[in-house]
Formats: sequence, structure tokens, C-alpha cells
Amino acid sequence: MTEFWNPWHGCRRVSEGCAHCYVFALDRLRGVETAIHKNASGFSRPVSHRRGGEFRYPAGTTFFTCFTSDFFLEDADEWRGDAFRIIRARPDCTFEIFTKRIDRARALLPLDWGDGYPNVRLSVSAENQRRADERIPLLLDFPAAARGVAASPLLEELHLERYLVSGRIQWVSAGGESYEGARPCDFEWVLSLRRQCEAAKVPFTFHQTGANFKKDGKTYLLPSHRLQLAQARKANIDYRP
Repeated sequence: MTEFWNPWHGCRRVSEGCAHCYVFALDRLRGVETAIHKNASGFSRPVSHRRGGEFRYPAGTTFFTCFTSDFFLEDADEWRGDAFRIIRARPDCTFEIFTKRIDRARALLPLDWGDGYPNVRLSVSAENQRRADERIPLLLDFPAAARGVAASPLLEELHLERYLVSGRIQWVSAGGESYEGARPCDFEWVLSLRRQCEAAKVPFTFHQTGANFKKDGKTYLLPSHRLQLAQARKANIDYRP
């Protein structure tokens, strides 16, 4: 069972991958201006209970965390301690955390973090080679139970071979950019990453084509996010060692 948990909403752009961020795009479609705020109604979602007293979300649930913000966002420093306490209260669930702010994350960890909470899987975003080379070395040195790389939005061909051979990256996912102004994602870039992962025996997932997808020299415009997901699945290039 998978669920989304957004304890806070809104973000600030920090790199090239943020230029057409889906958070801002979706807010525009809803007719609201993106503002950073604590999600009061959903902050405690993973530890919410049913009337009978049992947790609303059962053991084994995977929570995709902070998908409308960044878990290590500067503006969320005052709320993060409570979020960590919620994560600690559900050791029977998995929390997937993606960040572009791995550079500030170590200083924000709780005192009992140790080598990483066993139920937290941490990924960094790497939209181009520059950001990959900035963030992945920090991730490799970061105390975490599991580490991954989200090459999304994939804006150019990446070479991650020297990081994958370390054995400290447990997965890579790749996907194109969605919504208004989406920049091209070339299938050859995706296949290159897949080959690198296969050589290093690292799991790989192609999770979405993006809205502006190039394949065999042709450009395909796919405005529907559902179609982008379906076409990525249809490519059938996910790799599991």
C-alpha cells in the first residue's frame, strides 16, 4: 500500500530542475498562489487512527513524503522535528524522502538518527550532471539505511558509473518533466542510465516519459500525466538484478 504524506506544502526553487516544478504548475491550475505552509489537516496522517483505535494506515504502508515541498526546506525547520517523531512512531512503515537539499540535511537530523532510521529511504534529485556531481557524493557520505538517485526531471544524459560502483546506491529512477513548459526528455538518456545500472547491478525504474518526450529522433507531446506514466510502463525497461 502506498500513500502520499505532505506535512507541509510549497517550496523555493534552488536549481535547474525547479524551473517548471509541478508543485507550482498544479497550484496555478487550481487557481492558487504557491505559499509555504504547514499542512495542518494532514500533518499527522501516518499516525492517524480509526474509531476502533487502530492506525488508519496499516503496517507495510509506504509513504511518499513531502512531494509538494522538500523535506529539508529551510522554511520547514520548525516543523521537521515533529515530522521525525511521526516517522519514528511508525517503524512498521516505510518513508520515501526525496531532496535537492542534501547539503543541509546532516545538520538537521534528530539526535537518535544514528546510521539512519531503518524505515527511511533517502534519494537525491539529479536533473543534470552538475547537480549529480554536487549531490550524490554528499548522499554517499550521508548516514542512511538506504540511498537512491532520482534523475528527474532528466534534462540531459547522466553518467553515474563512478557512483553506482560504490555499492551505496540502492536504486535509480528516471523521468521527464511534466506540465507547462516541459523540457525534452530523450529516451536515449533513459536507456543510458538503464545500461549503467545494469552494469553495476543497481535497480532501475523509468517512472514517466514527461510531457515532451523524444524517441528515435521524433518528439511526442504527452500532456496527460496518466499517459506519461503508462508510456513509461509500456517501454518495459525497468531493471531488477
